[in-house]
Amino acid sequence: MHLSGEYRGGRTRTPGTVGELGEFGLIRELTSRLPTTPAVRIGPGDDAAVVSAPDRRVVATTDILLEGRHFRRDWSTAYDVGRKAAAENLADIAAMGAVPTALLLGLIVPAELPANWPKELMDGIRDEAQVAAAAVVGGDVVRGGTITVSITALGDLRSREPVTRSGARPGDTVAVTGWLGWSAAGHAVLSRGFRSPRAFVEAHRRPEPPYHAGPAAADLGATSMTDVSDGLVADLGHIAEASKVRIDLRSADLDVPAQMSDIGRAVGVDPLQWVLTGGEDHALVATFPREAKLPARWRKIGEVLAPAAQPQVTVDGAPWERAGGWDHFGSGGDGDGS
Repeated sequence: MHLSGEYRGGRTRTPGTVGELGEFGLIRELTSRLPTTPAVRIGPGDDAAVVSAPDRRVVATTDILLEGRHFRRDWSTAYDVGRKAAAENLADIAAMGAVPTALLLGLIVPAELPANWPKELMDGIRDEAQVAAAAVVGGDVVRGGTITVSITALGDLRSREPVTRSGARPGDTVAVTGWLGWSAAGHAVLSRGFRSPRAFVEAHRRPEPPYHAGPAAADLGATSMTDVSDGLVADLGHIAEASKVRIDLRSADLDVPAQMSDIGRAVGVDPLQWVLTGGEDHALVATFPREAKLPARWRKIGEVLAPAAQPQVTVDGAPWERAGGWDHFGSGGDGDGS
């Protein structure tokens, strides 16, 4: 892992902090936690890593988590943040129909941060990578005022064609696998100072994307696919726009667990709002030819139609008027410190 930073000494250091550990001590602590996989030809320690790419094409994605906007240390442990940071990038790889192979970490931390925090963060990233059979192969660390976690993920298509957002066609079936609305419900619980129901809080802290389902859907003819990071309506809106189609969802086919309904009543929110516009579950939603047999654990939730006027997503035939979905530069922010 080629990591560069600003912990070389010359400053007063507080015991038990990143500053006391030092740049090279931090690098040793982080890299010592990392196993490898057969895809890694050269791992941490050189100027760059080498990861095999048998397909001769590399799928790549990156994302950033900023403390106070994407996570809060009073809500989530460093381990939780690591799992979440890795998961949201690995889900993007799976949504292209590819198999994740490697992750790279960019980390900004204050010198006074307790030294255990980045260690536990790396443990979370490592463990989530292992769920997807990927490895952490390198990165960079720099001192800064706000904790910032940036992950770059790489993947291998294994001779498949990538499944993009632009392939949906009128007549296709819309289907989803994974949870919808659970993270948003968990965020609502945490925002009100509670820590239960635990299943929803944990879904917010550590999403569980169905990594295997992406390549499986590609093999079974998915025409378009994306992960649900910004909200179901928002993310399907990207597919509708790219494919020049209208997508209509059937609310009766959307799963609203009884416990989610209980949370909704307690906080005064229609739980269908969370299912349709809550982000950060990283479920996979895809379109399939009407005659295709859906893969296991996928459920039909709508259909692709020719646009009457312009590409859009409707619910039960009507536009979804309620606000929701993440927009990093919109007035609604992007998760309010989740």
